[in-house]
Amino acid sequence: MTKELRPADDGYAERVRESVLRQQALATIGTRLEEVTPGAVTLAFEYQQHLTQQHGFIHAGILATVLDSACGYAAYSLMPADAGVLTIEFKINLLSPARGERFVAHGRVAKPGRTITVAQGDLYGAGPDGEKHVASMTATIMTIAGRDDVRG
Repeated sequence: MTKELRPADDGYAERVRESVLRQQALATIGTRLEEVTPGAVTLAFEYQQHLTQQHGFIHAGILATVLDSACGYAAYSLMPADAGVLTIEFKINLLSPARGERFVAHGRVAKPGRTITVAQGDLYGAGPDGEKHVASMTATIMTIAGRDDVRG
């Protein structure tokens, strides 16, 4: 039985949207927020040659960036309005070469907490040959409260 996740405030979706728009790393990659629900976020970006490694696959660092953000924003969706989050650890499994025209990352909270939250993420590449599971991540996210420099 899965426990329903509840956000700390009703404005969680708008807070997540606003924060994604302020994150310059995601803007550089061209990542968009596609969906946010309590404890879950979907981010997407299109294939761009300048994001590839020497073999033409999306670079693992780009995949890690997008998955880290998906996991962090999934956790952030449950936090109080005056809190922020920072990743304190993650593990990524690269499952197949990152090929495709479009990439979608799903982040979800596995274990919510007041101070520490564990989130999981999966990233898929989609192209003419269908969809392929490219990478998975487990991330540990820390809630930051009382700091104006780490909010949203």
